[in-house]
Amino acid sequence: MDCEQRWIRKLKRNIRDPAANRLVAKYYKEMYAFIYKQTLDPELSLDLTQEIFISVLGSIKSFDSGKASFRTWLYKLASNRLVDYYRSKYYQYAKYSEPIDNYDWSDGHDMAVSLEYREDFERIASLVNRLDAGSQQIIRLKLFGEYTLQEIAASESLPLSTVKTRYYAALKWIRKKLEEDRHGHG
Repeated sequence: MDCEQRWIRKLKRNIRDPAANRLVAKYYKEMYAFIYKQTLDPELSLDLTQEIFISVLGSIKSFDSGKASFRTWLYKLASNRLVDYYRSKYYQYAKYSEPIDNYDWSDGHDMAVSLEYREDFERIASLVNRLDAGSQQIIRLKLFGEYTLQEIAASESLPLSTVKTRYYAALKWIRKKLEEDRHGHG
């Protein structure tokens, strides 16, 4: 942890410090995985991960380690970026554009996602996008960031009871909509 804090101190003084590469390298795979699990689109995940780190470095001066750990702050920025992306007009068009599959997966990233999962996933993702921003944040961190409800409460500065209520209400609503879909299309 100490060396991470050292990197952050250096970056607050000078954003061009080589510590930037170390900080990005430490969290890059984890952030990419968090985004990929919510988009299932390798190219888009790379773009969004890139944008997130650019914005992290751009706003590092405002990071306050007294309020949250760097990792928590990073997830918060990443979730906000996803909320914005799915709200944007661009996403509505991008759904119909061609994916480019020329990325080199030499790091052995497992790209096998079953079709049923993809279909369910797309339904769930589109439902998550319809939740209010606060509930989206909780669902994203819990389902895709593998945070505990306690960690989410701490990172969002909310009482645990509020987080639990929102999480279970959102899950219940998503399940209900999925059921309606299944019966509606059955």
